[in-house]
Parts: sequence; structure tokens; C-alpha cells
Amino acid sequence: MNYLNTGLPAPIPAGDGLDKPFWEGLQKELLLLQRCSVCTGWQWGPEWSCHRCHSFELRYEEVSPVGVIFSYERVWHPVHPALKEQGPYLIVLVVLPQAGEVRMVGNLLGDPRQEVPIGAEVRGVFEHHNDTEPAFTLLHWELSNSAT
Repeated sequence: MNYLNTGLPAPIPAGDGLDKPFWEGLQKELLLLQRCSVCTGWQWGPEWSCHRCHSFELRYEEVSPVGVIFSYERVWHPVHPALKEQGPYLIVLVVLPQAGEVRMVGNLLGDPRQEVPIGAEVRGVFEHHNDTEPAFTLLHWELSNSAT
């Protein structure tokens, strides 16, 4: 079952291929983020150079999809026609402690009217869309205490 309504544009890697490893990793249920080979700093979103030392020596490394909620937004208005009947839904900003405190945005699964405790632990949930062309996978988040 999909969290969001069907009809949204499929996310695809950028034309320059910079974020292709990220999307390919999600299809394998892996969270891959950029890490600098020189200063060992992590970063998200993908860039051609390191945000810290400006090196071009970046690679993608696996990170555990576990983090904590830094902030959130409860969305009540549709931001796309396919979401006309969707609201509300929750968007969270998740800090990944094992990846240098990198922050990622994603949907928080569960009751859209639930309390969202700042600092609560969340884990990633991979939502596969294999019946689309091209196939893709989304990374959502759920509170760790609601995980089965």
C-alpha cells in the first residue's frame, strides 16, 4: 500500500547522474549518502564538491536509516493535484546522527494528526513503486516505537 495518492510525478535521478547512487540504493533498501574521502564529512543533498573542504573526492556510503526528528510540518493543503484528497500529512526533518548530523526531509507515516515529539527516534521505511516506468522507491519515516 502506498502512503501518498498515486498520480504524483516519479522521482528520477538528475540528468547529470549526481544522485543516481542514492535512488539506486533506495531500490535495494539501502540509504546511501555522500561522504568526502578527504575530510570524511557527510553531506546531503548531493553535490560535486564537499561542503566542508571543497574536495571533489566524494563517494556514496551506506548509512543506517535511523534518526531523530528535528522539526516537522503538518500539511493541510494539496501541493499537487494528485494530493487533493490527501491532507493532512506529516513532513519531518530527520537528523542522522551516524552520518555527521546530516538532515533529510521525508513523510512521517501513521496518523497524520498524531503528536510529533521533537527528538523522537524514527526509522526509515522503503516504499517501492515497481509498477511504474521508471520504477522507483521512496524513503519515508516512522516513529521507532510504532515499528513492528
